[in-house]
Amino acid sequence: MGLLRVNAVATSFFGRGSIGMLPAELKKRGLKRGLIVTDQFLFKSGAADKVGLFLLEAGIEYAVYYLVQPNPAVAVINECLEAAKALNVDFLTAVGGGSAIDTAKAVSIVLENGGRIEDYEGINQSDRPGIPVVAVNTTAGTGSEVTSFYIVTNPDKHTKMCMVDTNCMVSIAVNDIDFMMSMPKNLTASTGMDAMTHAIEAAVSKRCTPFTDKDALWAIGVISRYLSQAVKDGGNETAREMMAYAEYSAGMAFSNAGLGMVHAMAHSLGGRFNLPHGVCNAILLPYVMEFNGSNKNIAERYKKVAQSLGIEGAETMSGEQAVKEAVFWIRKLSKAIGLEECLSELSVDPGAFGELADFAMADACMDDNPFQPSKEEIIGVYVNAYYGISSK
Repeated sequence: MGLLRVNAVATSFFGRGSIGMLPAELKKRGLKRGLIVTDQFLFKSGAADKVGLFLLEAGIEYAVYYLVQPNPAVAVINECLEAAKALNVDFLTAVGGGSAIDTAKAVSIVLENGGRIEDYEGINQSDRPGIPVVAVNTTAGTGSEVTSFYIVTNPDKHTKMCMVDTNCMVSIAVNDIDFMMSMPKNLTASTGMDAMTHAIEAAVSKRCTPFTDKDALWAIGVISRYLSQAVKDGGNETAREMMAYAEYSAGMAFSNAGLGMVHAMAHSLGGRFNLPHGVCNAILLPYVMEFNGSNKNIAERYKKVAQSLGIEGAETMSGEQAVKEAVFWIRKLSKAIGLEECLSELSVDPGAFGELADFAMADACMDDNPFQPSKEEIIGVYVNAYYGISSK
């Protein structure tokens, strides 16, 4: 199995009302001056102010940057960076999902290491850990609060830059479902399928280990049970809390095992057409599973995925049958929670698939796919996902 390095957040809080544990932790760390990083919706809804009250309780001065956008671009990072510099902050508090947390991570890295955010694309490109980041997670999907990944859109290249860097890990992660209960159905669905994609890709990654499997496979089972419940009834506390645990576990899994072809293709697709990341993943996932599962050795890995999904008889199936059943199950789940099934349902130009394939091949996530696809094979998966062509 080789060597394994485990990356984990130093301190994480779970449970309804767990934000209340934050002031004591901040005092213990001696933090004094912060910047809350969030979006306009969470600012106007009062979520940022609610977090601010706990910062004040810790004796911390703070300001708020509330212009984070979905798929945050270089310009947003630069603007937030200038605000942080002007205020001479010693930590950042992200309030939101992946967009806010990734923005805070990016600003943290550049504050401590200098240069431009574009300098850090790739794997472990920074020299020093960024300034501390507190992540108050408001979605159950991206895993950004626990991973060594962050994503920034580069509009000049019409793609997303994938940064894999242990120096970006947040210091304190807060998964308080009080901040998740008001998530709308579409966001609950798309972020939930993002978490499912994290778990499945980690489970079949070429770097998967028993350590990462325990998180990935458990998360697959929990998401398969609770995601539909959370979408159907956002006030279901049990479903919300179990999804919070599951997306965190999926994040732990992929932070240590890596991802794969789904995310490499989704980063390229979302960056080019400014699409929701979770929706891109949900559409691409079954097609990539079919592609990866066409390799007999890799198909055997999907047996454990099928078992975790609760598919009857999965343990005695052939690898080929397990892939087929798991793909059917994932498509059924996506449809049940109201997500698009084909890329043709989105604002996607199939004429761009060649360009998207080039970016996907260069994406850091592709390295951990079970085997490396050719450009033509990637284009083929995009085409299948566009027209809804199943290879099984």
